[in-house]
Amino acid sequence: MKTLRNYLVSLAALLAGTLAGTPAHAIANGEAVPDGRYPFAVKITELGIPTPEGGKRDSSCSGGLVSPRWIITAAHCFRDVDGNRVSEIVADRVIATVGRADITGRGGFTIEVVEVVQHGDADVALARMKQPATGITPLRLNAAEPAQGQKARLVGYGFTSKNASKTPDRARTGRFEVTSIDPTEMGLSGIAPRSNTSPCERDSGGPYFTEAANGTATLIGVVSRGPDCPHTGPDIATRVDAIAPWIRSVIKEDLAAAKPATTRKPESARKPSARTPAAAAPATADAAPASSSVASFSPILLVAIPAAAVGFVALLLSNTRKRRRGGHRRRR
Repeated sequence: MKTLRNYLVSLAALLAGTLAGTPAHAIANGEAVPDGRYPFAVKITELGIPTPEGGKRDSSCSGGLVSPRWIITAAHCFRDVDGNRVSEIVADRVIATVGRADITGRGGFTIEVVEVVQHGDADVALARMKQPATGITPLRLNAAEPAQGQKARLVGYGFTSKNASKTPDRARTGRFEVTSIDPTEMGLSGIAPRSNTSPCERDSGGPYFTEAANGTATLIGVVSRGPDCPHTGPDIATRVDAIAPWIRSVIKEDLAAAKPATTRKPESARKPSARTPAAAAPATADAAPASSSVASFSPILLVAIPAAAVGFVALLLSNTRKRRRGGHRRRR
């Protein structure tokens, strides 16, 4: 028995050492996002971007859904052939993949991006999709100043290492901590699953967000820049609270269109107040004329009159039976 126990302990130690020595590939040293989690995360794929040499190249960025049609991302994801940030589509085609942790999987949406709006100062842009991504709850915009030491999560579709040549098929995530705060930007450092968990190239525009107990995700930052990955120490993100009014000004019409229409009771269905007499309902083509006796009866009378008639008939039948049976009572 003792020999068996020693064997099991040794085996457990061996497995633990093997797992500890295996890198957990993600954003950089992060975790794979399970299917169905963080559906507001977006991959933006740009196909046929013009190059200074006259050729074409493809690229991608990350982003987050802030309304059914609008995605927030980094401003430097949309640049012209000279590297200038532009509020236009310069690639042959720009595709947004929304609500799909595994890019090769099913579900979610693949929608063309048809408009780009640059902030102008901050490294943030908003991209509008041709159709809305319905059924997905967008990120809530943070309105309060972030706090030193505040924890946040990042989701992105970027590389997993400095020298990678292909983005992974599945989105990656990690936990971060706010380590510095400036008027429009902040620094965030990786804390889990490792201290050197960090965003990589093509994670630009990815959302840093907090998670409430009820599942509400609040966007606090957008990935802007940082050292080569993986690394310890901070990356720089744009503070969402600093630009929230601008974001709302761009997406307000989409947010308004997404709200369910509120229905009000018609005037005739509302209870009259004690001070105001109830107005008569307007006559319709199918309504009985005002001279009709039925129209002048209250609902109580409409029920009471048939009931009285039934009772009267029953009484007549009872008296008839009594006369036929001689009026004798049943014995108890």
